[in-house]
Amino acid sequence: MARTFKSKYQYSDITAKYYWLNRREFIASGLATLGLASQALGSVGDEYVLSAFSKSQFSTDQEPNSLEDITTYNNFYEFGTGKKDPMKNAHNLTTKPWELKVDGLCNNPSTYSIEELMAKYPLEERIYKLRCVEAWSMIVPWIGFELNGLIRDSEPMNQARYVSFETLVRPEEMIGQRRGILEWPYREGLRIDEAMNPLTILSVGLYGDILPKQNGAPIRIVVPWKYGFKSIKSIVRISFTEQMPATTWNMQNPREYGFYSNVNPNVNHPRWSQASERPIGGGLFASRIPTEMFNGYGEYVADLYTGMDLSVDY
Repeated sequence: MARTFKSKYQYSDITAKYYWLNRREFIASGLATLGLASQALGSVGDEYVLSAFSKSQFSTDQEPNSLEDITTYNNFYEFGTGKKDPMKNAHNLTTKPWELKVDGLCNNPSTYSIEELMAKYPLEERIYKLRCVEAWSMIVPWIGFELNGLIRDSEPMNQARYVSFETLVRPEEMIGQRRGILEWPYREGLRIDEAMNPLTILSVGLYGDILPKQNGAPIRIVVPWKYGFKSIKSIVRISFTEQMPATTWNMQNPREYGFYSNVNPNVNHPRWSQASERPIGGGLFASRIPTEMFNGYGEYVADLYTGMDLSVDY
């Protein structure tokens, strides 16, 4: 899978939403507008908009799926179990204000607002392939920043071996949480070296705009070499732990969903093959394609698992 690229069409080449919503001010303000280019987050009324982000060498050269594909076909059980349920129900979620708590085995525990995070860490567009454990895939132009910067600033203690993540619990807005489909809050975790890998990002946007609510607004993890359910959405807490943290799908069914959940075409899900996948956007009769080990990101992550049996540590 290629990484460094100039693809035929860059979606972030489109004028940032901040500027076209503020086009009169942009024309009128001249030099004052230049200062906005260094800011990651702008505001138009009560709405956040992204105003600055750079390209990344880690992006794939594959064409992204359409915005409609990405925002209308996804899993977010907090809003229902159907693929279109998040799009239908997530509009009720309040994302402003929002705080992210960082705690556990670290010397610098903190609580950040989204505004503080986006001012602190430069944003990049990362066009990543997403592979779902259900054997479908799509290409998503995320916008975010590497998690490793936040981890370093948190100063994990020597005994910290893992990083755990938790999603918001707010059943009055997240209607799926009114049912016991899963044990809430939704929880995920990574080994600390996985979390420090430069491919692991905290995403705050896609397609040059803030992250849609159905895709995990206002902030989510993206871990592109793992099945999509590892990329936890709408997170409110990051904790450093010594022991492997409990994770939602592993608690639900450990035989089917291991802690690592690396994309691996050689290890089938107990109920279906993982050797191939269905690209979203190609229609009902689109040809399946072979699944790549680590979703094609092996050159960056394979060494994290040297000496491990990935059919056992699945």
